[in-house]
Amino acid sequence: MSKSTTKSAGNGTANLNLSFEDALRELEDITRRLESGQDSLEDSIKLYERGIQLKQYCEMKLKEAEGKWIKLSQEGDEVVAKEMERPFEEELPF
Repeated sequence: MSKSTTKSAGNGTANLNLSFEDALRELEDITRRLESGQDSLEDSIKLYERGIQLKQYCEMKLKEAEGKWIKLSQEGDEVVAKEMERPFEEELPF
């Protein structure tokens, strides 16, 4: 289990010091360990708790990325709309 986290108030996901990819990789590793059934009950519970943190963190990061994508899409749509509103600056050759 990774020790590169910083605990925070609440659910503990706000200050995980991981990239989305690293968090997802760790979550996948935890899932494999839990599915193998080789850890003790106590360790399994700790892994499960960590898995919940990582799941919430990944969901938060995905929502942030989605929000950025939506904002960029809307800004792009506004630019296109403004371009379409402009009158032709060049005269047609006929």
